[in-house]
Amino acid sequence: MIRLLFAVMLAFAASAFAQPFPKGPITLVIPVAPGDATDIAGRLMGEELARLLKVPVVAVNRPGAGGSLAADSVAKAGKDGHTVLFSVNSALSFRRVLEPQGVNYDPESDLTALGLATRTPSVLAVRGDAPFKTLADLVAQAKKQPGSVRVGTAGPGSVGDFCVQIINSSTGAELTMVPFKGAAPAIAALRGGHIEGVVLALGALASHFKSGTMRGLVSSSRFPEFPEIPTMAELGHRQELLGVWLAFFAPGGVAPEVTGTLVSAIEQSVRNPAIAAKLAPLGILQEYAPPEAVRAEIRDEYRRVGELARKAGLAK
Repeated sequence: MIRLLFAVMLAFAASAFAQPFPKGPITLVIPVAPGDATDIAGRLMGEELARLLKVPVVAVNRPGAGGSLAADSVAKAGKDGHTVLFSVNSALSFRRVLEPQGVNYDPESDLTALGLATRTPSVLAVRGDAPFKTLADLVAQAKKQPGSVRVGTAGPGSVGDFCVQIINSSTGAELTMVPFKGAAPAIAALRGGHIEGVVLALGALASHFKSGTMRGLVSSSRFPEFPEIPTMAELGHRQELLGVWLAFFAPGGVAPEVTGTLVSAIEQSVRNPAIAAKLAPLGILQEYAPPEAVRAEIRDEYRRVGELARKAGLAK
């Protein structure tokens, strides 16, 4: 009898231990300030993940350092799959080139790619009432009075930081890069007149373009809802600006069965047309790609950004 009771207890314990993933709430780390379009996208997909996985998905904002603060925190998190990163590409490639001393993780070994989620162009924007009607106007002012044109970005090593460097090297302008902890505070500074422009993802700027409070001068690529914003090539410059993409990651070393569950849920979330319909007006396009494609894109972008940085004398 005692042996039978002991066997039952062991079976119960083994069953509890083998409870399928997820075993509790999932923390979704978002690399921007609350209210940013990237934050909205992450939270919308987090809500869908919660529905699919049947556990709460708690969004935690960890802005700063071009997304690398968020990436570093997830790289160091527990390897049980209950902490997930919604990472911007700057934390995976740009910052590793421009500010390598601030990156304490390897995106290939310390993070596990789970799937691509969104893409959006980078845009140089000014206030709607600014005297600069074109990029040429802005460049002329920057050349006339060096240091007088300050351009905010989402942080050092961010995509915007690199785009400012591209504009400077392509036009001979001397735009002064001013880093912020995410897009929302950079936009607040521009609207308050503390800086003259920003280079941010279109998703953070779309509503301001529609209201007329801001105007786009140049974009990394054309976007259907804003056909009036040209690209660098269309303005006669050889080097285009670089765009923004976001993907989901878990810490490195998470068990394959856990990542398999997360990958499946993430693919369904990203492909959800209801979410896509909410994000398109914000200048964000949902685009799913599997983990291996994300890893390949990181390698390719890191190589391309490194080559551009070395040619421009920016690599450290």
